[in-house]
Amino acid sequence: MSRLDSMLRRLTAQRDGLNWAAEAISGLPGDVIDLGLGNGRTYDHLREGLSDRRIWVIDRVLQCHPSCVPPEENFLQGEAEPMLDRLASEGHKIALAHYDFGFGIKEKDVAEAAKLSPAIARVMVPSGIIISGQPLVGFEEIQGPEGIPEGRYMFYRAG
Repeated sequence: MSRLDSMLRRLTAQRDGLNWAAEAISGLPGDVIDLGLGNGRTYDHLREGLSDRRIWVIDRVLQCHPSCVPPEENFLQGEAEPMLDRLASEGHKIALAHYDFGFGIKEKDVAEAAKLSPAIARVMVPSGIIISGQPLVGFEEIQGPEGIPEGRYMFYRAG
């Protein structure tokens, strides 16, 4: 498969997964969090589909497209673990989390996702949904929407 075809499959899976998750949390209280802003495409999609919820964003740097800059009060710049701990200590609860951190080195990405899993768990509402491109630990893995190839995206429910 070409890199272009692979990218298209990833983006389609991401969009379909986010749409599915937005519907799945419709009866749950809580905010949304985008873990890894990047260029802002996912954040832009989340704010369009979940405009009634507060959407937090965590990233090390703010370098997204100018049209996708989150409000200053919702952007937490820095390392993820202390930012998640801050949200938890302030009593914020998350109904939907999108995990998209990565260094581009599979072993390092998997280790980072495992390390951050407990901090993510501390902010999730019971039965909240986590979508991730990396395997997370300590959550119930669930079946996402039809049509997403196995292993392309992972879907979890918080305990």
